[in-house]
Amino acid sequence: MGETGSFKSLLVCSDGSESGEGAVREAIKLARDRGAKLTALKVVEYNPELEAYAPDAIETLEAEARTHIDSVKARAESEGVSCEALVKRSVNPYKEIVEEARGLKADAIVMGRRGRTGMMRLLMGSVTAKVVGHSPTCVFVVPREAELKFSKILVGTDGSKYSEDAALEAISLAKSAGGSIVAVSVADDNEKRAEDYAGSVKAAADKEGLKAEAVVEKGRPDDVIVNMAKEKGCDLIVVGSHGGTGLKRLLMGSVAERVIGHAECAVLVVPAGE
Repeated sequence: MGETGSFKSLLVCSDGSESGEGAVREAIKLARDRGAKLTALKVVEYNPELEAYAPDAIETLEAEARTHIDSVKARAESEGVSCEALVKRSVNPYKEIVEEARGLKADAIVMGRRGRTGMMRLLMGSVTAKVVGHSPTCVFVVPREAELKFSKILVGTDGSKYSEDAALEAISLAKSAGGSIVAVSVADDNEKRAEDYAGSVKAAADKEGLKAEAVVEKGRPDDVIVNMAKEKGCDLIVVGSHGGTGLKRLLMGSVAERVIGHAECAVLVVPAGE
């Protein structure tokens, strides 16, 4: 991940569906506003056995993917954004996306929220979930109708290293846009501790000359974060990604997963620093 709040290289992933339109639209806008280079990627998921029996079907899928991703490139360039269009083939699309981001040294990945099929559609696409869990860099998840703005940013904090990194990114983004911060901590049995967590983020934002408020609420963390973002009129939620390995990493923590699944605004997931 590059310098906090800096976007020089962006990777937008699109599957060509309506649910991914917000990601494409907002990635182009962000690249234009920040003078960033954009790479548009479409990964064709395939089964080697299917390819052996129906090679024409894979070729058709790749041709359709190329047509779509070239249209994204044309759209970006019509707005003055330098854009490279890539089509890749992979058994595990999320791995291809993560490796591409690593190779490009992308400062952020921009993705849509909902997948096309399966139970994960209830919250978000399984590819998106896995990318967020494994990404070496920030991931913006953009619902179709959401705008990617940094004028009022909600950051969830629980005092962990993960939320500290998220708070730093949120403050940097708010500062770059002249925005404000809402620091939210969810109280359990120790309300004073939650007040300290939210208060420390507010103090850090104050130090940067930003308008900021600290909010402490009781309830289920994801519900509190999503509802508070709506109540306060926030246009971005920033949360940390609880890395790790195995199943936990794939699911990246149920709080972040549910926030992404239910938020009306865009969500930025920040990986923990090394």
